Amino acid sequence: MTKKLEEVPIGAQTIERFLPLVGEERMARGREIAQRASKTLEGRVVWNVNSTARGGGVAEMLRAILPYARGGGVDARWLVIGGTPEFFHITKRLHHALHGSQGDGSELGERQRELYERVSQENAEELLGLVNARDIVLLHDPQTAGLAPHLAHSGATVIWRCHVGGDQPDAEVSRGWDFLEPYLKQMQVTIFSRRQYVPHCCNHNKSIIIPPSIDAFSPKNQELDEATTRAILVHTGLVEGPPGDGAPVFRREDGSPARVDRRSDVIRMGRAPAWDAPLVVQVSRWDGLKDPVGVMRGFSALIDGEAPRGAELVLAGPNVRAIQDDPEEVSTFERVETAWRKLPHSHRNRVHLACLPMGDVEENAAIVNALQRHAAVVVQKSLHEGFGLTVTEAMWKRRPVVASAVGGIQDQIEDGVSGLLLEDPTDVESFSAALRTVLEDEALAQRLGENAQERVRAHYLGMRHLVQYAELIEKLG
Repeated sequence: MTKKLEEVPIGAQTIERFLPLVGEERMARGREIAQRASKTLEGRVVWNVNSTARGGGVAEMLRAILPYARGGGVDARWLVIGGTPEFFHITKRLHHALHGSQGDGSELGERQRELYERVSQENAEELLGLVNARDIVLLHDPQTAGLAPHLAHSGATVIWRCHVGGDQPDAEVSRGWDFLEPYLKQMQVTIFSRRQYVPHCCNHNKSIIIPPSIDAFSPKNQELDEATTRAILVHTGLVEGPPGDGAPVFRREDGSPARVDRRSDVIRMGRAPAWDAPLVVQVSRWDGLKDPVGVMRGFSALIDGEAPRGAELVLAGPNVRAIQDDPEEVSTFERVETAWRKLPHSHRNRVHLACLPMGDVEENAAIVNALQRHAAVVVQKSLHEGFGLTVTEAMWKRRPVVASAVGGIQDQIEDGVSGLLLEDPTDVESFSAALRTVLEDEALAQRLGENAQERVRAHYLGMRHLVQYAELIEKLG
């Protein structure tokens, strides 16, 4: 039996918070568009439907932008579908295929379609009890596409938002789109993060591009001073004590005070890194497409003989049992641990595998915030990437970023200006060289970080994201 739909609570925030970040001119335009959208949507609900409330970029974005919609007078709501392990195995296979990867190579045939449609129907039956005519239903990613045929006759406007895609269409990408094509025909509008991701089966006149964004005020991205950062990292076991004079505290999304109480589950040989040890950090799901094993190998090549400035590596991701819609988390982490144990003893001593607590998603976000802010270099050595919000987050924190020139990462980073791009993510030597460059040239690192923050301010904050959605909704009427 499929788990029932779950509604995720959403607070309300005013867009006036953006004024110090974007200036009066952009703020005035935002206010005007928000007022028009609120009037257009009076008495209607904007339903956002995805497959998980925690972990991954989609959940991050929904948690970030929906409170501003509600604060602007829009009845925006968030539902999470249920599914069986077999269903999420199929959608994970689709996720890989749309990136151009075989994943586990399992079939996407009629038996898989039958199961996918059965779970979709069970979720749709519940959803149709909530959705009224003239509502807007925004479905996110392959897990939810199968709901569209059931919603088609409800009178609601059905939009599909795809956050993934392949840079170079190939047989796997085609296989994924062929599976989804019957459901995409039911959408009034499709939204993609990049123009290159729009497939042949979509009506391009009804496909629009809206890049993702971050919320600069969320626990993931809010300002943390050095004392607070240190206290959080020492408490969670990510760096060695003493904690200093600060406290491991942060502000929740509703503005209330909170404290980091949980600790990280870390695999390491001995002691945690010292506070003054430069950290190379990658934060991501335990997903083979993020290439955590490749990051370890590149770092191992970097420190072969001597670690620049005594650098250490932290690979951080969520608790592997916490993400419902990703059945590969556990096996991927096990492969990472196996590869770690094969490293030379002296190298293994500088590599730390951290599973961050997920019992409180805002607490988890504060831990990630502290870890990224303390990093000497943030890396994202993805083999494939939809957009790469961890890159955006690190750029906002003025961190120098070394990342693969794949997917939306190459849209965000201007190579040599706001970060360093790896043309070939599999080239270990180039990756190691880029890390060495940033670690040994602190002036360059500072310049890259400062430019990175300004690029995010100009292009990837929530205000721009909200305005684009509001303009779309106004157009749809």
